[in-house]
Amino acid sequence: MSWLEAELREQPSALATLIDREEARAREVAAAFRRDDIRYILIASRGSSSNAARYAQYLLGRANRVPVMFATPSLYTIYEQPPKLDGAIAIGISQSGASPDVASVLAEARRQGRPTIALTNDSASPLAQQADHVLPLDAGEERAVAATKTYLNSVGAIALLFAAISEDEVALAELKAMPEILERQIALSIETSPPLDEYRDAVGATVVARGVNYGTAFEIALKIRELSGLVVEAYSPADLMHGPIAAIQPGWPVIVVAPTGPARPSVEELSVPLQERRARVIAVSDVAAVLRRAHTKLPLVPRVPEWLSPMTAVIPGQVTAMRLAQLRGLDIDSPSGLRKVTLTR
Repeated sequence: MSWLEAELREQPSALATLIDREEARAREVAAAFRRDDIRYILIASRGSSSNAARYAQYLLGRANRVPVMFATPSLYTIYEQPPKLDGAIAIGISQSGASPDVASVLAEARRQGRPTIALTNDSASPLAQQADHVLPLDAGEERAVAATKTYLNSVGAIALLFAAISEDEVALAELKAMPEILERQIALSIETSPPLDEYRDAVGATVVARGVNYGTAFEIALKIRELSGLVVEAYSPADLMHGPIAAIQPGWPVIVVAPTGPARPSVEELSVPLQERRARVIAVSDVAAVLRRAHTKLPLVPRVPEWLSPMTAVIPGQVTAMRLAQLRGLDIDSPSGLRKVTLTR
């Protein structure tokens, strides 16, 4: 078995470890968000961590009812003109914790006297050293270049923070049930994965989602792109309709991520224009009507709370990315030209 598949299968146990080890620490970190001078949340991240950050925009924005925005690392590094961070709480998300530009944002926030938090799989990393509080991801060693369990545990750490900030014991109980649900989703996605041979020669694809799964669309797109080399882009339904849909020609694969929840109807509304363009729709959903209309069905375990659905919804995307790369005869553990740790400034 490849490292990638082994680590994909380890995600339930990795999430269980995170919740078990870090519940108390998350409550401690949550206190920083309750400071009277917090006016917004600033997140620094790259790669898969930025897709987890998109999830944080929704959850932490709901928990604190303050704006959640992304940092512009180049202002801190190449331009050396960082903005004033009055009112900010700064979060760095980096699986390795080694990215200099992400660490530079936290270093500047700390220099300006703002509270800093690191979500990282390495508690001794440069990022962790710049943080007042560290919430370890506890995913264990990840050897495949493409992130699976470190991404999912980044999402899990954000969910744990959300429950702690909100002091929501129901949400915490829902989160604690997710490792068993993930086991079921992995079994469903791997054992019932449809043949993907017809996509072997595809040159690209589009992924669409909205709401808490907006980041899921970007993560699925990234996984397919880095493993298979296909040109894959992610959009919300609204952004797709504002021009990019013009590039969708007959036969073009479109992955729609539409689990049960408030965001689903706006994703479903795309079915008409996609049918008109004769796209091949690949549906990631637990809704029978959505799956029935799809060209390729990637079912989800039902009755997952929408706020936690990014954990299950990403798994069919991970499996699809792995299968497509295998069909194309590529090295899924070490994609050409990529490294596990990318040091960007």
